[in-house]
Amino acid sequence: MSDELTFDVPFVLGMMRLHERPELAGATRLADWIEARLDEGLDWFDHADIYGNRECERLFGEALARRPALKSRVKVITKTNIVLPARDTSRFGVKHYDTSPEYLNTRIDASLKQLGVERLDHFLLHRPDPLLDAPATAAALDAAIDAGKIGAVGVSNFLPEQWRRLQAAMRHPLGAHQFELSLARPEVLFDGFYDAVIADNLAPMAWSPLGGGLVFEDVLGSALESFAQAFESSTAGLALAWLRRLPGHPAPVIGTLKDSRIQALHRDSNLMLDRATWFALLEEARSHRVP
Repeated sequence: MSDELTFDVPFVLGMMRLHERPELAGATRLADWIEARLDEGLDWFDHADIYGNRECERLFGEALARRPALKSRVKVITKTNIVLPARDTSRFGVKHYDTSPEYLNTRIDASLKQLGVERLDHFLLHRPDPLLDAPATAAALDAAIDAGKIGAVGVSNFLPEQWRRLQAAMRHPLGAHQFELSLARPEVLFDGFYDAVIADNLAPMAWSPLGGGLVFEDVLGSALESFAQAFESSTAGLALAWLRRLPGHPAPVIGTLKDSRIQALHRDSNLMLDRATWFALLEEARSHRVP
């Protein structure tokens, strides 16, 4: 992976719930929050055009417009190709996926305008599209890179043959893959999926890295609490350290926007797990011994 296609932060800041946070309402407040994160060394922000029905990109862009000096410091990821029922212009009003060149070009330009940035550092196809015309889609994505609109193309939730079909049609390499992975959902580590991501030189990103809260429940939650005390870490910090121990060092995409929680996770980000601890946590997560 080139330097441009790797993540040099302990986690990526997910913007999915930005529109739901009253304490960040207003461009000045949000600009303060963004600047605080940048000063902490956290400069990757993960968006998608469907987050808040396109509201989250707009709010972020308004904050950058209020404080333009931040634009050169932020690194932006956004995703597209999910069309929600309310935005389907057909008579069906059906949720669907659209990877047509026309749709992608429109959404790239719209995200650039909404976010108020000159380039999308990573642009991901949000879901695999059974109707994907790989040569046509690849040509549109390559052209967007050539035009400087996006830094790199990636995928989210794709299976190996799905991303390989797209990659085979592209001139530029795919840069990143965002998929579900956590102690509560470790299956991709054992079915060949994660190995394929690493083998194909994709920078891994883990969405829902705390399993939507499942890592804090039942036996696994109790084990994390016990281990966290021994390591003088938070339970969430320990769960993220378990992810970062993997080859390729997947970047967790965290959902919290609370300053205190972000700062706690940042403090715990230097935690390095030894091999035995990693497998001990895996046993607790899977509720059976390593075979």
